[in-house]
Amino acid sequence: MQGWLPVDENTARAGGPEAPFQQAESPLVDALGRVHNSLRISVTDRCNIRCFYCMPNENVRFKPRHEILSFEEIERFVRVVARMGVSKLRLTGGEPLVRANLPELVRRLSAVGGIQDLALTTNGILLAEQAGELQRAGLRRLNISLDGLREETFRRIARRDGLERVLQGIFAAQRAGFEKIRLNAVAIRGITEDEVVPLGEFARRQGLELRFIEFMPLDAEGNWQQEQVLTGEEIRARLEDAFGPLVAIERPDPSQPAVDYQFADGMGRIGFINPVSQPFCGDCNRLRLTAEGQVRNCLFSTVEWDARAVLRGDGTDQQLADLVRQCVAAKKPGHGIDSPVFVKPQRAMYQIGG
Repeated sequence: MQGWLPVDENTARAGGPEAPFQQAESPLVDALGRVHNSLRISVTDRCNIRCFYCMPNENVRFKPRHEILSFEEIERFVRVVARMGVSKLRLTGGEPLVRANLPELVRRLSAVGGIQDLALTTNGILLAEQAGELQRAGLRRLNISLDGLREETFRRIARRDGLERVLQGIFAAQRAGFEKIRLNAVAIRGITEDEVVPLGEFARRQGLELRFIEFMPLDAEGNWQQEQVLTGEEIRARLEDAFGPLVAIERPDPSQPAVDYQFADGMGRIGFINPVSQPFCGDCNRLRLTAEGQVRNCLFSTVEWDARAVLRGDGTDQQLADLVRQCVAAKKPGHGIDSPVFVKPQRAMYQIGG
């Protein structure tokens, strides 16, 4: 691969000592000086539920399987960007656990030199069956979607049954010994207000971090309205009424999307991701690779860069690196949700990668 592999890659794969990783290329820096070291990789656009903030309910057109990147192609892409400073990976979908043999991809990516953090976002439906193998393959962190604790709420959002399977997946992940398990709850006015406090209590009781995410305009059916956004400030007020003051804590990573708080009694942490009411684009460090190999510099980007064409067209690693740099260089200052000239992407969340 023309010098892109770590010096002792073969030895490391065989179980021997791995040479210290040396970053071979200059960092991925955009025009505003934001250094990009985080990559979100969608491994599939398929899913086993139909959350209305992400997918259509019926007649979903998924990408043909031959258009989806292979594990080998994903690994090659990661090796190239790791040499440019990407050290954090998150696997997404669709629902990543519907991708066959996913632990094999986890093993491949966790062995790439320079990768320091490998996480996965899941709806949890299939997690009970796969948690142990994923953890043994090298996955260390999980984000599990849990928008409410009532079956009625779950069914209203997901348009399918499955709450009990999600809860069993959470408990299985805890038994498997993951370093960090975080719950993600999308906040939607008129639906999830009464779920805020029960979710807070559940997270506190189970020793899990909880993050609330404002409803974003990425629904496939185009029904998003500003009035449906239940803001982080409103959620915080509900939690403080129930549990007492929330104390702001310093972000361990300045580029993380969440503003974090700790309950005053020390029982747990709460984070708020407020892309609509409080955009956090100024510190963004993320790139995205869609399931069919398109590179995006923003969740709300209307432009993509075709990495699959390079990967399948006998392109060199240098050409792949140049394409990624072009993508980063073209990144805008912000997503513009709060702007009157905001243009909603044509692709929905499940087609981009959460």
